[in-house]
Amino acid sequence: MYKVVIDTNVFISSRLSLLGNPAMVMKLIVDEDMELYYSLAILDEYKKVLAYGRLKFSAKHQISAIADMKKIGILIEPSKSDIPMPDESDRIFYDTAKAVNAYLVTGNLKHYPEESQIVTPARFVEIFGKQ
Repeated sequence: MYKVVIDTNVFISSRLSLLGNPAMVMKLIVDEDMELYYSLAILDEYKKVLAYGRLKFSAKHQISAIADMKKIGILIEPSKSDIPMPDESDRIFYDTAKAVNAYLVTGNLKHYPEESQIVTPARFVEIFGKQ
């Protein structure tokens, strides 16, 4: 069973368009019965970004997006790591992925240490889309 954590940019992009790699990531997670993990801090980050006015998500869509995550995801509370991070705000995703040995899917590789399980949406689709 593959385990996955998705960064906010992938989650939001998958909600903005049903086309493209972020949406395909979500489809693969559901269709291939992968385990999607999140923490309360990640959920709070998703909520904050969904509420950005420039994204124009209705209140109903915001509620639905979070409900979907809770429905398909598994809530955990990881310990905080002490590995140096290029962008400290992304530690919540890194620590959650590390806690369960999951793939971390992000559009911002430069925000994370260079590790084989930290991949872009395109790379994730490349790995799992052909199985």
